[in-house]
Amino acid sequence: MEATQAQLLTLLDGKKQFTIPIYQRTYSWTLTQCDRLLEDIKRVGSDDAALSHFIGSIVYFNPSSSPVTSVPELLVIDGQQRLTTISLLLLALTHYLKENKDIKLDDDETWEEIQETYLVNKHRKDDSKFKLLLTRKDKEAYINLVNEVPVNENHSKRVLENYKHFSGKINHENIKTIYAGIKKLIIVDVILERDKDNPQLIFESLNSTGLDLSQADLIRNFVLMGQPINVQTDLYEKYWYPMEQSFGDNISYLPWFIRDYLTMKESSIPNIDHVYETFKSHLKSASGPKSMEEIVKLLHRYSQYYVRIALIKEKEPQLLKRVKEIQQLRMDVAYPFLLAVYSDYEDKAITLEEFAEILDIVKNYVFRRAICGIPTNSLNKTFATLYKKLKRETYLESVKAAFLLMDGYRRFPTDAEFEREIVSKDVYNFRSRNYLLESLENMNRKEPVNAENYTIEHILPQNENTPEEWQKELGDDWEKVKEKYLHTLGNLTLTGYNSELSDRPFKDKKTIPGGFNSSPLFLNESVRSESTWNEDAIVRRANILAGRASKIWTRPALSDERLLLYKEQEESTEETAYTLDHYEHLRDEMLNLYKHLEKRVLNIDSSVRVEFKKLYIAFKSQTNFVDIVPQKKRLRLSLNMEFDKIKDPKGMCKDVSGLGRWGNGDVEVGLDNLKDLD
Repeated sequence: MEATQAQLLTLLDGKKQFTIPIYQRTYSWTLTQCDRLLEDIKRVGSDDAALSHFIGSIVYFNPSSSPVTSVPELLVIDGQQRLTTISLLLLALTHYLKENKDIKLDDDETWEEIQETYLVNKHRKDDSKFKLLLTRKDKEAYINLVNEVPVNENHSKRVLENYKHFSGKINHENIKTIYAGIKKLIIVDVILERDKDNPQLIFESLNSTGLDLSQADLIRNFVLMGQPINVQTDLYEKYWYPMEQSFGDNISYLPWFIRDYLTMKESSIPNIDHVYETFKSHLKSASGPKSMEEIVKLLHRYSQYYVRIALIKEKEPQLLKRVKEIQQLRMDVAYPFLLAVYSDYEDKAITLEEFAEILDIVKNYVFRRAICGIPTNSLNKTFATLYKKLKRETYLESVKAAFLLMDGYRRFPTDAEFEREIVSKDVYNFRSRNYLLESLENMNRKEPVNAENYTIEHILPQNENTPEEWQKELGDDWEKVKEKYLHTLGNLTLTGYNSELSDRPFKDKKTIPGGFNSSPLFLNESVRSESTWNEDAIVRRANILAGRASKIWTRPALSDERLLLYKEQEESTEETAYTLDHYEHLRDEMLNLYKHLEKRVLNIDSSVRVEFKKLYIAFKSQTNFVDIVPQKKRLRLSLNMEFDKIKDPKGMCKDVSGLGRWGNGDVEVGLDNLKDLD
């Protein structure tokens, strides 16, 4: 590597071409960044005492030996955003000088001299004419701007937008100042040697803050940078670019897809800000792919499943209906599991009908839990490890068994629990209330109703000043009845006549034009069948709708005999397969320390039990509350709670949220001797 200080314009001078590799992200500077640079240039250009302004480094590979007559190609590793922006500013400046020939620069340079010195290689006709060669749509837009050819609207938005912005900022009064400022720009000129310098290590060092590049950008560069040019182009054009294109305007979803992909592969959840590091670890692990081509093909394949689900691009009608519901419920925690199942569906391991039923089971599981108010903080871990429990020979049945065998906070609510909770829940303030009411309405309908076309109607009105007619309707305890049932399922419906119904008495709400008696909606059948709207009527209707809800969001069913078989298999693999002898570090002092700790933990409560896992020891009641990883000189405890909730005046604990450690929870504490046990 050779690094020297240099003027930017000196770097651009001479016969050469800076080429942006195909794996680099496209030009992305915004107008805000352009304005900041332009202000710095004008400031230094107007100050005779300011001799220079540093704008960063330009890192590129020295060209391999080439004929003297050819244009040396310099492959840019870092600095393309600055190079492109300055080139666009120079281009706008030369075009302004060309149109305003009366302007004379201080050293009498003409627009042709500036362009032929810093922007183009004179006398060249092909792509080697341009001193900067960008990628894809950026390339077409930039070349057309240099050649003064109209730029197609499908070309790079950023290149065209920033060029026009600079053109609008240059005028007779400031053009000399701007050019003087550009001349004062200083960079660190970093030249790398082929076959000697590792471009990926240098690239990571230059971008170690992670502020400029997304996790997906870092992964793309890591995958492609170390490959020969022809391999880079092949992998990029066949897999990576089509993958990016499939996300369309939602390219920000790409790092989240890779996170879900890694969760699916590793059964542990990386922090979104550490996806790049996790990806590199995945490549080194036993479960990782054997070659870069394999990983890019896999990412491309699974990304197609992801966009079909997350961006609702599914084409199969049976699946599309369910995908839309999954999006309404915001079930992104289930994506790692669904990606794996989608792959099995594509491989014909399950039928379309089986896949659709699995989607229903997952959807119903998440929705029932939401209605029952079960905490969601463990759902991501549930879905991260769920696929491991499936059995290829009894695929669908094993999915059902896996859900039915979940207990505690992971449980699949029964019909009794679900119906009890949905009757009493504040549905009006429930996030998925429209989805709930729409689904209740559309059960068995061939012409579905869209809840967005209606408004939510409180049958018993929510006006704080309850009309006297309604007080009489509800009875002597009208205040208690209203407080208890106002926002519950029994008192809510859909209508297109909300303003007409307003706070009218119940009998008027039924009989006026557009009222409940003439409504074509199922939800209003159980309203018009009542002559009086009081507590009994609300409870009756709520129970009718609760029963209907149980038939929509069904719980999977297996015979006790079949379920017992899966339970015995699970217990066999989870518990009896491992004993204390399994852990190599539980010997002598560490074993004695563990036994003392185990006794104390089991004495906390009679519900506490211990389970020996492959990589750690779990203590659980309804769910794991502490997991222990035996190490050579200590026991590493993972406490299943949020770090900011721990009371730790001695500072013994460590925040491990998002680090992907074995064990559950965000709090880690080490135990290495008996005296610390208390």
